[in-house]
Formats: sequence, structure tokens, C-alpha cells
Amino acid sequence: MSEHHRPDLPALPVTSDRVRDLHARMTLEEKVAQLVGYWLDQNGTVAPMQSEMTAGQADAGALPEITRHGLGHYTRVYGTRPVDPVERAAWLWAEQRRLRRETRLGIPALVHEECLTGLAAWQAATYPTPLAWGASFDPDLVQEAGRAIGASMRELGIHQGLAPVLDVVGDPRWGRVDECIGEDPYLVGTVGTAYVRGLQDGGVHATLKHFVGYSGSVGGRNHAPLSAGPREIADVYLPPFEMAVRDGGARSVMNAYVAVDGVPTAADPTYLTDLLRDGWGFDGVVVADYFAVAFLEVMHGVAADRGEAAALALAAGIDVELPTGDAYLAPLVERVRAGLVDERLVDRAVLRVLAQKEDLGLLEPDAFAGEPPTHVDLDAPHHRDLARRLAQESVVLLANDGVLPLRLGGAADQAGPRRVAVLGPNAARTEALMGCYSFANHVLAHHPGVPLGFEIRSVLDAVRAQAGDGVEVVHAEGCTVEGTGTEGFAAAVDAARGADVAVVVVGDQAGLFGRGTVGEGNDAESLDLPGVQRALVDAVVATGTPVVLVLVTGRPYAIGWALDGAGPRPAAVLQAFFPGEGGGDALADVLTGAVNPSGRLPVSLPRSAGAQPYRYLHPVLGGPSDVTATDPTPVRPFGFGLGYTTFGYADLRVDPEVDAAGTFEVTVTVANTGDRAGTDVVQVYGRDVLATVARPVAQLLGYARVALAAGERRQVTFRVPTTRLAFADRRGVRVVEPGDVQVWVASHAAASAAAVEVTSSTDGAIASARTHERHPVPGTATPRQVLRVTGTVHEVTGADPRLVEVKIG
Repeated sequence: MSEHHRPDLPALPVTSDRVRDLHARMTLEEKVAQLVGYWLDQNGTVAPMQSEMTAGQADAGALPEITRHGLGHYTRVYGTRPVDPVERAAWLWAEQRRLRRETRLGIPALVHEECLTGLAAWQAATYPTPLAWGASFDPDLVQEAGRAIGASMRELGIHQGLAPVLDVVGDPRWGRVDECIGEDPYLVGTVGTAYVRGLQDGGVHATLKHFVGYSGSVGGRNHAPLSAGPREIADVYLPPFEMAVRDGGARSVMNAYVAVDGVPTAADPTYLTDLLRDGWGFDGVVVADYFAVAFLEVMHGVAADRGEAAALALAAGIDVELPTGDAYLAPLVERVRAGLVDERLVDRAVLRVLAQKEDLGLLEPDAFAGEPPTHVDLDAPHHRDLARRLAQESVVLLANDGVLPLRLGGAADQAGPRRVAVLGPNAARTEALMGCYSFANHVLAHHPGVPLGFEIRSVLDAVRAQAGDGVEVVHAEGCTVEGTGTEGFAAAVDAARGADVAVVVVGDQAGLFGRGTVGEGNDAESLDLPGVQRALVDAVVATGTPVVLVLVTGRPYAIGWALDGAGPRPAAVLQAFFPGEGGGDALADVLTGAVNPSGRLPVSLPRSAGAQPYRYLHPVLGGPSDVTATDPTPVRPFGFGLGYTTFGYADLRVDPEVDAAGTFEVTVTVANTGDRAGTDVVQVYGRDVLATVARPVAQLLGYARVALAAGERRQVTFRVPTTRLAFADRRGVRVVEPGDVQVWVASHAAASAAAVEVTSSTDGAIASARTHERHPVPGTATPRQVLRVTGTVHEVTGADPRLVEVKIG
């Protein structure tokens, strides 16, 4: 047996001759230099414990000395402070040429940046936050946006993007919910994989984060331990990552900060090597979340010093330490030279890094031989169009008594309102439209007075722009997002009394580590609207003027009082999850009826903070029952969303039987039963009636956006691989078991939540079903049909087909 395959030695990856030759010529110092980043700029706090962890770091003037052995990554050269992109590109090209010229091996550095809501750089377009991606239920549009973002990044010499976040939401109190796509693993997996494909089509490697279980930290507290069992991890948290690796070809993965059952993921080869590489076949690069290697010592207490932290992380499978070389430089070299760390672990990581650089073209002789861009438009019309379209599709209509859409035309006999009051703390603020990882809220918060550098309109300005002649739009702030002052209520109430309709825009301000109401480090104990915003809404509603409540937030809030309360309440409620630079226009489009809302909730709308954590994927005893007085039933369920037309379903047909290794078809007729064109999100659900472990009362099996003219009917066929029904059995092995599965089509997860007789429609009538929820929410659904699964599939992996095919007739 050759040394390369000896089981007692770390296996080395298979690489090209060029990479092997380069590696063979490297000293130990040159090797570890490729395994670290260098953070050029330190402006403000944009990472946990940043000031403590980077104290004493050398400045940019010391770059020749810092990089004398080479460098793996440059950390956020565009994204840490507002720099002119053309000037920065000129610097970067010169710096890469210096590395080629002055280091012995001449290897350029890889450049990574954040790109969760578009490239996080000054003047770059800001897209909706990922929770809005999920609300769109539109992977194709997300992929298109990702491709545009990736192309802009590559134009600037950026090679790796730290996105998407594939954490599955379980507790809306967690501050980073706005970075996530939703609470259903399949929705997260399909939408996240689409973004991976788009970004990588644009020439930039995507980084999946945070692997794994970060969003399940206890109490929704950032960095808190994860208490989930292996079955929940296998069935809920892992599938999106597996889909993005196997189906999306993701080239990079980032570890989670959390400890799973006491073991920090940064030091756990079970996930980073055994599962990710040996199980799923991932052959890319694993990078550390910022300071995660050092955190093994300073926060988790599983390493005595930086050298031991480096040894644990490297053995677990973390190839690159970011954002700096706190542990993988001198402390790691010292342990290797002392015989405490096998140098082959270093070799394994270096070969992966060099292969990544080769794949990105950094090892080519002419890399950076050309000239840097002399003109870049990071907010070009195609960016603005994509951002607005994605925002339009993500707006969710939660309630409407007929006040929407507003008719703001200019004709003298126009039936719509002639005076509109646009009120609330988020009505006139563009910062309120953007997420935590937008450059505006992530970085510019530390640079007051610096302009955003791209086009964006507030809700107030967008409504004014769309109001026709003879329509007056007035404004009053009423209150601030977080403050307790009510002195502005009087002006808001007066404006509402003198208006035909009041649009009250409330919600969040995204920020970091206490700077804002939501975002990284901004976890919440309460799910009430921040500050005195509810009191402002109540005061405006009390005027008797019809109120449209618009929520611009990064998390779902407990707003049952606005939807189903016994007293006076808003006439309509819209939910927008940080809709980005096109969000003000998109909300105005929906308010005025230029766009028929088609967004659907990617997360359940909570009843209270005390009922958390909650996910619609719960077994019987995870929902309401007579054995507990606590009611977790959401006020609006996953998948819910209204429009300005109505839809119905009929003629459901489900294959009566399928082999456990096969694919079954679900066919339904979708009808637009209203008088306006619109888009429905058709959702297929299933329930495993009897299994060896407790299974959810409903599970999303597939979905499709279906556009229909008024009165139009179309047949939609879903081809569902039976592996969509797989789950971890008592051994922890993912299986498809034989037995009966109830299958139905519905407008949201709670529609047809109870078992009904298996019937079929023979006259084309629209089918519906009763519900046993304590707080039923109207919805459209078909009676359940029973699918008989025969045979068994053991050890289901992503190699089996997971994606649902959709045919719209």
C-alpha cells in the first residue's frame, strides 16, 4: 500500500500536476501562508469580537513583510470601508502583481467578500435580504440575481463570496433570521442552490454557511449551543447543504460557530470531513467563520492555546483560517516542528487551496496581466431591475378587507383616495429597506455623512412618485423604531384624520451587535414590534381612517392584534422582509395595484415569543393539543399569502402506488377564480401516516409559481422523487419506509391540516378541506389522497434525486 493511501495518514486530495509541483517546492512557512487571510482595513465592528481579536495587527504599510511567504486570502478589501471601486481595483491589481513579483512562488491571493444582499461594497446594488428570496418562492429569479452579483464581483477581481446562508429558521428571536431563506429545508435548499448556481455562473465561488445548526442555538441567542438531536440535524439542518453541494456544485463551505451536543463544529471532523467530504463527495475548500479557530480557545474552552486550536480545526477539516492568521501561522508552525501536528494535515489543506486558486485562474501565467477596470457600474439598470422584481415577488399580503389596491390615478372622477397619509418610522428612511449585511447598515453606519452611492427610494417617495395628479401625499414619522417617545403621535394622528387612507410603515432597523433591532448579535426576548410602534398603529387606527399596515422587518413579529384582534384593526396588512433598493418602489407597486402581490410566508408568523421555537414541520404533539395550555399555532402559517385575485384547486390526481426508489406524479388543476391576472404559489404537501419515528403533520414536497389570467385554468404536474419522503430512522440512517402517505395540494401549510376522506372532484368544483387548528386560517386545498409506498430504500443520500420536476400545462 502506498503512503498516499495508508489509513493511518491523512488522505491527500487528487490534484493537477501543476498544483503538485507547486506544493512540492513549498516550505512549511509558505504552506501555512496559503491557509490564512489578511484583513487590510479595520473600520468599525463588523464581526464578533473583532476589536479584541485583531488588536495589534500590523497596518497596510507592512504588507511586504506580512506577505513575504505569500498569502491565501485578502479579507474584504472592498467591503470594510467605503472605497471607490475603480481606485480599489487599481490597488488590488498592483498588489496581486507585487505578490507575483516579490514572493518566491508568485502565487496571487484569493479575494473574498460578503454578498448576502448583493456585493457588500460602496456603490453596489443592494438586493432583498434572503428571507425575501424565500418569500418569492422563485429560484429562477434568485439564480438570475446571483449571476448578476457574481459578474460584478469578478469584474472587481473578487473570487469568493461568503453566501448563501442555508441555516433553517426555527426561532424568530434569533437576530440573524433576516439572513436566512426560510423554515422549510426544501425551500431553503432549492432557493439557496439557485443562488449558488447563479453566483458561480458569474465566476465567483459560493460559500455555504453556517455548517451546521447555527440557527438552532438555544433560546435564539447568537453563538449559543445547539441542543438538537442527530435526527433533527439530519432531517432539517443538513438537507439544504447537501442539495447545494450535490446539485449546486458549491465550491466552499464555512463552519458554524455553535457547539453541537458540546462539540464545536470548528473542531468536529464528523461533519466537516466524514459527512461533507467522505459522505457527500465535496472536494472544495472549507473556510473558518471569522475568528472561529481562535474561538476554540477563547470561547469554547476546548483548546489550551492558539496552536492547539489550529491543530483541532485543521484535523477537523477547516482548510483556511479567516479573517486573519491568528492560529494557522506561527502557532501551527511551532506545533508541526515540535512533532505535535502531522504536516500532512497542512499539505491536505494547502493542496485544496491551490486547486481552488487554479480553478479560479489565479495560477495562470497571465493572471492580472491585463489592466484593472477603469469604469464600473455596480448599480447598473439590470441590477436595479432584478432587485425591484425580486422585491415585488417577495411582498406578502397578510390581510385585506378590500381597501387594497389603492387607486392613485389622476382623473378627477377617480374612485381612489385623493389624500394619502404615509406615516411611521420606516416610511421615509431608505436604511429601513436593507438588511444587516447590506453595505449601508453593515459598514456605512460607521461613516455618517457618506452617501449610499446607489439609487434607492423610500416608501414615501415611491408612493409620491406613483400618485397621479390631484392626489396629495402627506407624511409624519410618528415615532422612531426603537425609541419610547410618543410626542410625534399627534402629528401622525392629525395627518391620518385629514386623509382618505393612512399607510403606516413600521418595523426594524438592521444592524450589528446592539446597533439596531435585528441582525447579527441583535437577538430578541420579545416578538412585539420594537419601541412604541404598536401604540402608534393603534392611535392611527382609532381615527377611523382606513389603515394599511406595512411591516418592513428582518424577522416575523407577533402581530395577531393587527390581523385577528377583536377591536379596531388595520384594514390591510403587508409584510416585506428588507426588500432592498427596489423595495420602496415594489411596495408602492403593490399598494397601488401595479403589481398583484404573490409573496408567500417563508416562515410562520408567530403568536407569541413564549411559543418559540416553532416550525411548521412538527409532529402531532408539537402543535396545539389538549395536553398543554400553550398554543404555538401561528397567526399566519408557512406558505400563506393573499393577492388581489383568488385561486382554487380541483381534479387532484396522485399516483396510487410508487416504489420507494421511484417517482410519483401529483397533478392538479389551478384556476384563477377572480377578475384580475395573478400568480399563485401552488404547494404540494404530504404526511407519512405511520412511521417508525414521529413524523410531521405536514411536509412541503414541492411548489411552483403559476401565472394565470383572470378566469384561466391550467394543469400543473409535479414529478416527486419518493426520496422527498426520506427521514432518519431510529439508527440515524435516512430511509424511505413502506406505507401510506397522505398527499394534497394547498395554498399554505395549515390548509387541509386534518385528515379527510379521500375524494376526487368530478365536476371541476374547487375543493377545500376542514382544519383542526385552534385558529383556522382560510386557505385553498384539495382533499387528501393516499399514496401507497412499497419497498424500502436504505441510506438515502443526495445522490438520489431530490428535486421536484414541474410541468405547467
